[in-house]
Amino acid sequence: MNSLQHARIEQLCLMLKLDRIAAEWPGIAQQAAQEEASHGDFLERVLNTENQARLERQRTTLLNLATLPSIKTLEEYDFAFASGAPKAQIQELASLSFVERAENIVFIGPSGVGKSHLAQALAYRAVMAGIKTRFITAADLMLQLATAHKQDRLKQYFARAIVGPRLLVIDEIGYLPFGREEANLFFNVVAKRYERGSIVVTSNLPFGQWSSAFADDQTLTAALLDRLLHHGHIVQIAGESYRLKDKRKAGQVKIKP
Repeated sequence: MNSLQHARIEQLCLMLKLDRIAAEWPGIAQQAAQEEASHGDFLERVLNTENQARLERQRTTLLNLATLPSIKTLEEYDFAFASGAPKAQIQELASLSFVERAENIVFIGPSGVGKSHLAQALAYRAVMAGIKTRFITAADLMLQLATAHKQDRLKQYFARAIVGPRLLVIDEIGYLPFGREEANLFFNVVAKRYERGSIVVTSNLPFGQWSSAFADDQTLTAALLDRLLHHGHIVQIAGESYRLKDKRKAGQVKIKP
């Protein structure tokens, strides 16, 4: 192939925004020639290369939109240490079929058992599967909702940040109590997504104590839980703090008898 044709192909690729093909097609062509591959095989390899590049760009964009505090995976979760975590149930949820059915997940357990890790891991897996996801702590969510409400942008915020993602992960419900207005706003978050999109939440509070986090409003809390749990999976995690694992191994923390 002469240099002029090479330049024309490169220019066409750039015009069509086929950056990966522009960079890699000569190597693919050379390998296809060495293997005496058909024209169809060569074309399929080129298109697969560009498709893979677009998937990578999509995942990068979705990962940025997800606002994950860090990358956690289910493979990193130490089920041997966290013996109180229901491994079979968590592995089943990892298929992400709950997202397709617009179902919810509630991780319940004491502080440090890995609830946030698992929630982040599911969020990351969803992003890698091409699912638009958003991760936020309950405290940050309330701050953003209150700000949008004061600025008369609540409708726009709900459309973009609440209803928009197919999966919404809200971490640490119950660590800070909400006031009356904040509790009402949070109820609207759950109500807007009811049977429309999945929510994953984590909490250190058993359900009987959730009203203490929502301005002691028993009626609102009951209505909130009704919507959250109607199509929901409850993942109860027992055990001691997962964060003490490394210290236990180093002998810095004594194991309770």
